Amino acid sequence: MNFASNAAFDLAEQRIEEEREAAIAKSRAALKASGTTDCVDCGSTISIARRRVYPSATRCLECQEFVEKEARCR
Repeated sequence: MNFASNAAFDLAEQRIEEEREAAIAKSRAALKASGTTDCVDCGSTISIARRRVYPSATRCLECQEFVEKEARCR
């Protein structure tokens, strides 16, 4: 490999690392973000108690339990 090839490879690696770091930052921000007040599955209101304990909740307790139970059965 010559110098130009090495420089291009280094630049590509740097770009990949920057994209990876941006994706991680985006994921962390999403985890910190508030959830929703309505369940994404059934549309019912997510209880205030659940949102206090799990602010990023997107499902009501009943739907979340169902999803977790289904996942265990697979």
